[in-house]
Amino acid sequence: MKRAIVVVIDSMGIGAMPDCKDFGDVPECNTLKNVCKFNHGLKAPNLSKLGLGNIQDFEGIAPEANPIGQYGTMKEKSNGKDTTTGHWEIAGIILPEAFKTFTATGFPQDIIDEFVKRTNCGGILANCAASGTQVIVDYNDEHQKTKYPIIYTSADSVFQIAVDVDVIPLDTLYEWCQIARKMFDDIGVNVSRVIARPYHLENGVPTRISKSRRDYVLAPDRDTILTDVEGSNGTVIAIGKIEDIFCKQGVTHAIHTGGNTEGLELTLKAINNTLDLKSIEYKNVPNADKSLIFTNLVDTDMLYGHRNDAAGYGKAIEEIDTYIPKFIDAMTDDDYLVITADHGCDPTTPGTDHTREYVPILIYNKKLPPKDLGMIDGFDSISKLIKQWIF
Repeated sequence: MKRAIVVVIDSMGIGAMPDCKDFGDVPECNTLKNVCKFNHGLKAPNLSKLGLGNIQDFEGIAPEANPIGQYGTMKEKSNGKDTTTGHWEIAGIILPEAFKTFTATGFPQDIIDEFVKRTNCGGILANCAASGTQVIVDYNDEHQKTKYPIIYTSADSVFQIAVDVDVIPLDTLYEWCQIARKMFDDIGVNVSRVIARPYHLENGVPTRISKSRRDYVLAPDRDTILTDVEGSNGTVIAIGKIEDIFCKQGVTHAIHTGGNTEGLELTLKAINNTLDLKSIEYKNVPNADKSLIFTNLVDTDMLYGHRNDAAGYGKAIEEIDTYIPKFIDAMTDDDYLVITADHGCDPTTPGTDHTREYVPILIYNKKLPPKDLGMIDGFDSISKLIKQWIF
């Protein structure tokens, strides 16, 4: 059975695109290069072997004289620098028009009023662009008193709802997010994601619960590589927040993760066929003759990029590197591995938002000859390569 394995290292960009200033970014942004520099080099010998160090001069990721993979740089075609835009383009959808953002003033009062009316939540707190970790600290006391949800956004097209799950049940938070998603769809405002941001108090400190985060995304209006595989007697195994990004469209099996380690372990199990698919099944595909394993590793973005933690970012990359030989050992001749990213989030440059960057592409198959792929126009090249491989 032909299989494609796509691993997205969330936000691991490799340099500012020419239009970065249009997105509020500085030309100096280069997430991977700057993380390597900050840490005085990274221990990533397996990414080196695949050819990552041949793309650019990344401190500690040495160029390889005899790489085992194909490697290159991809330029984004779509108008954006967010998770949805990047993943959709990887899957084959180009977005010429950016999703709507509300960074400057927060959400208009009529939208807030409609949300309060539809959810019957009584009121909201914040309604501003903010750091997700800081906003729950700033508004937690008021949240405890009023039980109002904390609403905030960022430079991305997101409507984020944070609650203490000991004050507002998790199921209620999810229900409010579903209502907000439908609200934006009903009124025709193209907000990319409504995000559930649950937290609780640990020793009195508001602390987010990563595993219970959920993204309610504007549904894709076109086919993707996921729907192509699912619609032709194939399985699509979504690991991490992939099912949310694609609104489950084309997904036959899905499992959320609490962090990168779990995502890497689940990906390895999927490759070596020890993952309990029945327990995460949305659709039974008897006698499947093709498969797509699609993984998002979110820690680099959520825990480290947005929090300007370049040290943590470096350790996350080093952990991912240790799993590459495990993946390769578990692969067969019919498996095709792609490692890439969806945008940048440089923790060393001003701000905490995503950055408009090129991303790397690394490809491995046991019989595939090594090759420098150079500059590739469009993340959608990945969907095309997968089609060529498994169809």
